[in-house]
Amino acid sequence: MGAWARDFFRGRPTWMNVLMLFCAYMAFVYVPWDLFAKPVARDQEVWFGFLLTGWAAKAGAIPHWIVYAGGFYGFLRRRRWMAIAAPLYSLQVAYSSLVWGIGHFGGATGWAAGLAFAAPFVALALAFWKTRDHFRAPRVSLRKRYGEWALVTGASSGIGEAWARALAADGLSCALSARREDRLEALAAELEAAHGIETRIVPADLADPEGAGRVLEAVSDLEIAVLVNNAGVGCAGRFDLRSADELAPLVAVNCAAPLRLTSALLPAMRGRGRGAVILVGSIAGRQPLGLHAVYAATKGFDLLFGEALYVEMKPFGIDVLVVEPGTTETEFQQVAGEVPHSGVPPERVVEVSLEALGTRPSVVVGWFDWLRISVATRLVPRSLTAWIGRDVMAARVPEDLH
Repeated sequence: MGAWARDFFRGRPTWMNVLMLFCAYMAFVYVPWDLFAKPVARDQEVWFGFLLTGWAAKAGAIPHWIVYAGGFYGFLRRRRWMAIAAPLYSLQVAYSSLVWGIGHFGGATGWAAGLAFAAPFVALALAFWKTRDHFRAPRVSLRKRYGEWALVTGASSGIGEAWARALAADGLSCALSARREDRLEALAAELEAAHGIETRIVPADLADPEGAGRVLEAVSDLEIAVLVNNAGVGCAGRFDLRSADELAPLVAVNCAAPLRLTSALLPAMRGRGRGAVILVGSIAGRQPLGLHAVYAATKGFDLLFGEALYVEMKPFGIDVLVVEPGTTETEFQQVAGEVPHSGVPPERVVEVSLEALGTRPSVVVGWFDWLRISVATRLVPRSLTAWIGRDVMAARVPEDLH
């Protein structure tokens, strides 16, 4: 519990952590009680110094909830908009306190009371303004943060290619692995020309039992500082309509290969006292998923493996992250046998991952997918979740594979 608390509260001043907890209490305890349990006749809210009562107060509680929920999220994730929102809201409370004091007491007493009530919030606004860089501090380059070389699997297209471009743009030399050597060569030449970094291509099929070993042998002379376990395969369709030969590569590529690569490269990272391991999972790993049963199970492995590794490696200076995208605009749909459907760009997956790296064990890409998967896993019975997941996939899988 103590280690969790230190990890949860690190990076913020103590007074800011106190305010974050206050926002959490208001958003998740007090305002919901105020909205749904307090009698309408007793309800009161103050906005801009004016007292609202009854149903007007009920309506006024809704923007209050938005403010507190947003404040908690902004403190927790250090969102840049908090650099402006936090001091502005503090000044709004100061103004409200001044107006309320003047109106409630009247005369010189009202001014004195209003100024006394407003002063702490003016001070708070100034404190936020002085520490505004806390919310918009520039990110340290990955090369400076972790080291010189990155290894990206599945780098020939999609999310892997987006990872390679982002890492190279941040100054890391890249070892690029995938099955298609021609694509790796073209990408490597492009990255070297654009960013002046070194590259090494490692053609390998991670579905082959010897594939991970070939990758490790090819990079054995490099200090791999960032490992991106991106290579992944899917196989859509009802389990009994797919053969074991079709499904076994999912376990090999999605589970066994990341395990072997991570196991081999972690000791050196630990010896250097820094490094990063990224596992590209999927929101499919959060729930049973009919018509993608084995794929979801392998991504569930990645999720649990990565989140456990996060807490094991954090004391040694190694950051671990499981990134969980939903549908992404890659070749995955075609290779897995799905019906084509829209998704987020792979560059967005990498952008979200880089924001989260080092701050939490896993991240879901996109608010809608986060909300959907949170409801499915926390509020809906698992038996129902399995049926809903199957119905969602039915629209994405050819009927002959149902």
